[in-house]
Amino acid sequence: MLIGAVGAAAAALIAAPGIAWADPDAPPPAPNINAFAPISPADFSVMSGAWYAFATPDGLTCVIQKGPGDYGCSGPIPNAPDGANMVSGGPTGAPGFANADASVFAVAGPVKPLPPKTRLSYRQISCGTDGAGTTSCLNSYDQSGFVIGPGGSYIVGQTPPLLDRPRT
Repeated sequence: MLIGAVGAAAAALIAAPGIAWADPDAPPPAPNINAFAPISPADFSVMSGAWYAFATPDGLTCVIQKGPGDYGCSGPIPNAPDGANMVSGGPTGAPGFANADASVFAVAGPVKPLPPKTRLSYRQISCGTDGAGTTSCLNSYDQSGFVIGPGGSYIVGQTPPLLDRPRT
């Protein structure tokens, strides 16, 4: 009797129409850091001029590397995937979160704080902070980047920009 009931239940599951799961909500758009006042990168030069670096009030150290155009932030990242404590990207492609045993940008030494509602830009990379706990870096080349903030930390522009543009 039990075997017949289990068999009937299994047959009902197999015959049932597929269950569709909704896609997760897309992250909110990145803040428009290009609306923030530009600040001279020369004032934030470290590592014998190889990097531009700044600190945020919430303990992040962020860097734009002049040579290859790599960029990222290290420190406490609220709501980061798997408890990540750094996020970094390169001149193309979406950035990614990672875990490091120590601050990867500590070699820069002490860095200046970036004033609220300002941005530091080098080539196609712009990083800025709103002064209220949200720091963003965006790559204008392919519209990718990241947002670190109390409401969540996330990657933007994970889809190929030339393939996923709205038609007008």
